[in-house]
Amino acid sequence: MINLLQIINKAKTEHTLSKEEIISILSCNNINEELFNAADEVRKKYVSDEVHLRGLIEFTNICKNNCLYCGLRRDNKNLVKYRLTQEQIFDFATKAKSFGYKTIVLQGGEDDYYTKDIMINIIKSIKSLGLALTLSIGEKTYEEYKAFREAGADRYLLRIETTDKKLYEYLDPGMSHETRLKCLKNLKELGYEVGSGVMVGLPNQTIESYADDILYFKEINADMLGIGPFIPNEDTPLAGSKGKELTMALKVMAITRLLLPDINIPATTAMESLNKNGRLMALQSGANVVMPNVTEGDYRKHYALYPGKICTGDTPAHCRGCITGKINSIGRTVSESYGFRGNKNTNN
Repeated sequence: MINLLQIINKAKTEHTLSKEEIISILSCNNINEELFNAADEVRKKYVSDEVHLRGLIEFTNICKNNCLYCGLRRDNKNLVKYRLTQEQIFDFATKAKSFGYKTIVLQGGEDDYYTKDIMINIIKSIKSLGLALTLSIGEKTYEEYKAFREAGADRYLLRIETTDKKLYEYLDPGMSHETRLKCLKNLKELGYEVGSGVMVGLPNQTIESYADDILYFKEINADMLGIGPFIPNEDTPLAGSKGKELTMALKVMAITRLLLPDINIPATTAMESLNKNGRLMALQSGANVVMPNVTEGDYRKHYALYPGKICTGDTPAHCRGCITGKINSIGRTVSESYGFRGNKNTNN
């Protein structure tokens, strides 16, 4: 027991752990409170009590990929498909700015309808509002990433989902683990703030692979990391899987904070889909970002990554007020800055 507390203290002060040490913490549930408290202290020391809000626009739920876990998978015939127009995206971004958001996260399936030129136009229109912009649109060529960066995109979110190559290629048929790793490398090289992340509780995932995931994040020095529980979707081949491992997801997230003390970590929506206080629990275990949805209308419920997704009937204005109240309730404040890593809070 003392040994585990020493390991947590080492992570808190030195921000480094071996694979064996990570596994020992993940394997024991007797020291979860100490782990979460340590992550919260490191979060406070390095990124303060401010919580960054990112306005999420889910602009297309059409995807050419067929990942076994995802409700947006190509073969899901029960999904009502949609694409937002450039005008709709700009309108939602403009409204998000009026609600006080400093960053837009433009997220969608891998939809080839949005060509490089269309994406450049969308990026430039959002940047004209004086907002920071995160893209989350999957695997692209180096040239496309370069063009989006030159058009003004600041950050890019590309989740690895798992660093276990065999598991990745089973879950993502037709996709290459090497390509995923190469994309992340290219994004870093091009000067993006690079985000990645994993799901926790996928079939055949092990504690050893979570440890590898955390060490990989440290190795690539990711700027932001989204870690959330896998929630099985009835319209996918993994409908019968167990998933829903909220505590393990919080533990992986907390260790990630200890090893990468100054990065941005969102309290994911999936956590709140499993526990009504899920995002607050995450914010008290190392997270410092929340991404409320600023998409309007029925589009929210059609972006059906997993069942039980929260707030699908809410308006963006309601979401902004609701999350601000929750953040204030735990003694934290909503940031007025752009929320770049290392306090680079100018909008470039």
